[in-house]
Amino acid sequence: MLTGLSFGVIALLMVAGVVLDLMLGETRRWHPLVGFGNLAMALERRLNRGGQRFWRGALAWALAVLPLTALAALLIRLLGTNGALPWLAHAVMLYFCLGLRSLRDHNLPIADALAQNDLPNARLLTARIVSRDTTSASEIELTKASAESLLENGNDAVFGTLFWFIVAGGPGAVLFRMANTLDAMWGYRTARLLQFGCTAARIDDALNYIPARLTALSYVLLASGVQGKLRAWHCWRTQAPAWSSPNAGPVMSSGAGALGVQLGGAAIYDGEVEHRPPLGEGQPATGTDISRAWRLVARTTALWLAVACAVAIWMEFAHA
Repeated sequence: MLTGLSFGVIALLMVAGVVLDLMLGETRRWHPLVGFGNLAMALERRLNRGGQRFWRGALAWALAVLPLTALAALLIRLLGTNGALPWLAHAVMLYFCLGLRSLRDHNLPIADALAQNDLPNARLLTARIVSRDTTSASEIELTKASAESLLENGNDAVFGTLFWFIVAGGPGAVLFRMANTLDAMWGYRTARLLQFGCTAARIDDALNYIPARLTALSYVLLASGVQGKLRAWHCWRTQAPAWSSPNAGPVMSSGAGALGVQLGGAAIYDGEVEHRPPLGEGQPATGTDISRAWRLVARTTALWLAVACAVAIWMEFAHA
């Protein structure tokens, strides 16, 4: 670890960060990630023009991420290692980078709307969290969009953040979340962003490589029964290679397999139907599967915290 803190302290701070996120959720005003998003948009408008788009994108990534990561690391260094302030700084940084409650708050209302057969509201709510066209989406299509978002962002907004917090504390979580945000904003294969966003996409792929596979393994372990675990493992190994994203494929395929539902398939983006590979096995997804996907993400979070605490206790006894 790069934090200078014992693993026991790191485990306690992980629990504190998750508890803060579940209690407080996203701040209504002045959320750091919102400000960072505004910075990213300004950099893209300024630099994504003319020639050498790849190198301009690399420069934009460095200007967006490196100074703020260095500032977070400097703050931790200035606070030292004694007293409560350094611990508080790590925990607050983790809190601002986590999105567990946000996943619940944005997705469970979609399940509620579908339970009330309120498709117009469900479409509106789903459009806020995904880039696909939901104008005429059916219940199955809306459920797919929400469940896929939950499973994938369980890694991006929760488990990847926790992984890099273990590695490098608050600054590690900050680095990961900013890199992931830039990939979400710039990592599209459009004419405008294909070259400019290449650096953001590749760095996010690298930072997410280990967390995504740990997330996929967690979904396998938490699937119901032996058959559910075997199904989740089989979906991961057979379906993930068909996805263009090296990290979204394992996470979503294992998650869909753990839930025992069919996800993936056709979706409308920018007015065109995109035929995506299938995810999972079993029955077509329905509105109740959104809540099941949320519970899988929440249980996985609990598993990670329990493992971290168990390892911390074992290390304390081993060195006693």
